[in-house]
Parts: sequence; C-alpha cells; structure tokens
Amino acid sequence: MNEGNVFLESFGWLAEPSRWSGPGSIPLRLLEHLGYTALGVVAAALIAVPLGVWVGHTGRFKGLAVAAAGAARALPTLGLVTLFALLLGVGLTAPLLSFVILALPSLLAGAYSAVESVAPATVDAARAQGMTEWQILTRVELPLGMPLLVGGFRGATVQVVATAMLAAYVGNGGLGRFIFQGLGVQNYPQMIGGSLLVIALALLLDLALLLTQRLTAPRGLSPV
Repeated sequence: MNEGNVFLESFGWLAEPSRWSGPGSIPLRLLEHLGYTALGVVAAALIAVPLGVWVGHTGRFKGLAVAAAGAARALPTLGLVTLFALLLGVGLTAPLLSFVILALPSLLAGAYSAVESVAPATVDAARAQGMTEWQILTRVELPLGMPLLVGGFRGATVQVVATAMLAAYVGNGGLGRFIFQGLGVQNYPQMIGGSLLVIALALLLDLALLLTQRLTAPRGLSPV
C-alpha cells in the first residue's frame, strides 16, 4: 500500500459531492458529533463547575478534588464506553457517560483554579467593603478568574470532541461512523478522511475557545 496515495485519496473522498448531502452526509455527521460533545461537556459542567467553585472559594477538600480529577484522567475512555455499553446496552447513554467522566477533570480544575487564583488581598478588600460571600464570588472571584474557567471548558471540549468518535463504536452516529465503517471494509481513504474531519473540528473549537478565553481576561491580564 502506498501511504502517500492513500492520503491523497482521502482528500478525493472528502471532495466527492455525494459526501455533503443526503442521509449519512458529512454535515449531518458533523452536527451529531457536535451534539454529543455539547451534551457531554454541559452535563459534566453541571456537576464540576459548582463543585469546583465551592472548593476554590472555601478551600475545603481541595486535595480530594485534585486526587479525584487525576484519577478520572487516568481512566481509558474506550474501556469505559465498552463497559457502559455492556451494562446499559447499545445507545447514546454509554458513550455520554464516558464523555462526562472525561470532561470532569478539566472543568473541575478550571473552576477551582479560577476562584483560587484571585489574590487574597482583593478578597479581603471586598469583605471589608461589606460584600457578602455570594457577592464576592459573583462580582470579584469569578469575573477575575473567568479566563481560567473558560480554559477548563476549552480543555474539556477538545478532549471530548476528539473522543466523541467512539460513539459510533456502540452504534451511534457522529464523524466516528466514517472511521468505523471504513475500518470494517478496509477503506483507508475514508478512515483518514473521517480522522481529518475530527482533527479539523477539534482545532476549530480550540481556537474559538482560546479567543473566548482571551476576550474574558480582565484588562491588563493575559490568560495562560
């Protein structure tokens, strides 16, 4: 097999007009992929962001939060998808649970780091002015730490969008359908084409969230 020819053929596969309309088209699979990513990140954020903000504001259980986030990072996503599929059956629930677990560490770390990063002197000054703890959190800590919070969403989104192709592994759609269908019939140009689409989508989302991260930075501060 000539690897150079296969790579060029993948661009031919992407350029075929039939790939861009009708059932199973690239736009449809792209929307499915984005939907899986959004579901996973939003569901994880509903858990991780309030918990992380509370940890960062109070300083309680930080060690436990860090340890839990580290343990979640070490879990193999394909293994989780397979395990949940065996327990829950084929469908969207198994990969969605896996994506939530994958997104939790970045979101949790981003949330508590955002609040914790605010200088203690700034918080003390807010308390001296009579602000309540809720006002300090919403008017001081979160606005100042917003770039780090967005950074957590950025990390989680890129991780999930790059892994959402595994939804097709248990019978769902998304861009991973092209990869697994190509694997089944040894259509390597299709596999490469599907992989290129996933890479391009991940890069575009990363760029969009990087710009958002910079826009949310208070004047005079540069987001990491």
